[in-house]
Amino acid sequence: MEVNADVDAAARARPLRLMVFDVDGVLTDGTLYLSDSGAEMKAFHTLDGHGLKMLRESGVAVGLLTARRSRVVELRAEELGIDLVRQGAADKARAFEDMIAGRGLAAAAAGYMGDDLVDLPVLVRCGFAATVASAPEAVRSRVHYVARSEAGRGAAREVCEFIMRSQGTLERAIAGYLA
Repeated sequence: MEVNADVDAAARARPLRLMVFDVDGVLTDGTLYLSDSGAEMKAFHTLDGHGLKMLRESGVAVGLLTARRSRVVELRAEELGIDLVRQGAADKARAFEDMIAGRGLAAAAAGYMGDDLVDLPVLVRCGFAATVASAPEAVRSRVHYVARSEAGRGAAREVCEFIMRSQGTLERAIAGYLA
């Protein structure tokens, strides 16, 4: 974990009631697989998926926000019980504002994890901003938390656990597996 020195990332994660994740480059490694017929495939890691479920079960709503459109994203969201999904969002800032307004939340109570320049308008507006280590410096330098785990290979899980640890809910979630 890399935390910007001028920000207390845990303090910013504590009031979160909604955490939104970009898909390509965050929940996936960013590789797009296209078949000759135009079918798109993405690889999702089970660690990330379980992290999203744990975060949701801890009381933080989870959303997905992506500029691309893909049936695969719909299927993954359904599988994880995520009903707050915005695809084809050319203006991510507007889509994010709509998402938080729909939940009656202020930006300070919402977080976002993105990986590229198109995510900056959201990353600089939300209460808690996170990214992956492979993100460009212009992104890494503007967020509160940089995951050490790779995109599509546990980075989202790491952020989910950081939020839960900050909110004091991680140990309770882990205890549920030990009972």
